[in-house]
Amino acid sequence: MTKKQVVLVTGPSGAGRSTAINILEDLEFEAIDNLPMGLSETFLENETKDGPLALGLDSRNRDFSTEGFLGLVSKLKQNQEIKCHTLYLDCSANVLLHRFSETRRRHHLAAARSVEEGIAHEKKLLTMIKERADFYIDTSDLNVHQLRREVEKWFAPREGRALSISVESFSYKTGVPRGLDMVFDCRFLANPHWKPSLRHLDGRDQSVSEYVKSDAQYQPFFSRVLDLIQLLIPGFKAEGKTHLSIGFGCTGGQHRSVTLAESMANALAADGQQVSTRHRVMERRFKDARPV
Repeated sequence: MTKKQVVLVTGPSGAGRSTAINILEDLEFEAIDNLPMGLSETFLENETKDGPLALGLDSRNRDFSTEGFLGLVSKLKQNQEIKCHTLYLDCSANVLLHRFSETRRRHHLAAARSVEEGIAHEKKLLTMIKERADFYIDTSDLNVHQLRREVEKWFAPREGRALSISVESFSYKTGVPRGLDMVFDCRFLANPHWKPSLRHLDGRDQSVSEYVKSDAQYQPFFSRVLDLIQLLIPGFKAEGKTHLSIGFGCTGGQHRSVTLAESMANALAADGQQVSTRHRVMERRFKDARPV
């Protein structure tokens, strides 16, 4: 007998729970958000529709409690007809505060307190649920598209899924980004930063790209990394992996890493792979330059 898949989606307000619910709905889950905790078990006992189900539950529900949530999970996991998982969406307190400030929303647990206190209180309330979650996604550095890829890793139907590859550039000054599967340091290559005519440009510019590629170590490095990735792709696909994140880092994240990421993405696309690129420093500068 095939068990009915039930995913309970939770996490602090502002971390992306509603977005994750919408993504699961796109993946053909029946999605129900903010169903009162007391009705959830009754609803599941009487649910007769086929197909997977996603329930959004969080501390905004008037009858929400840590004990009640964990009790529901325990009962569902004991049910022989249900395959239950908890998906926990998390986010750093600073990013949550920024999101609340951008939307000018008040925190539901901060009626007589500051938003910071509301966020801290909610995170504490959810600690035990977070520790026992089956799947955990930190959305602090994720946009909507990246969150979709993370959710699809776990919940998209495996049959017929292609491996999507994300090639990213980053700066070691800000640290290695979360979630990268493979990281390559290209700080040993010639640095265009020290060429005044190239300093203000980035690795997508032809003159910068040509300068980086003129380093005698570039081609052997690039070829070996490409060979390694191509060697591993069949193995990743065989184990059911649906997304591979590859990062190239340099000092400032503007020149060498961008050239490597662009060149690698082009080579993998020419090889028939499904590839996207992301340049973290460029994204940050664009965001900072937007008018308030």
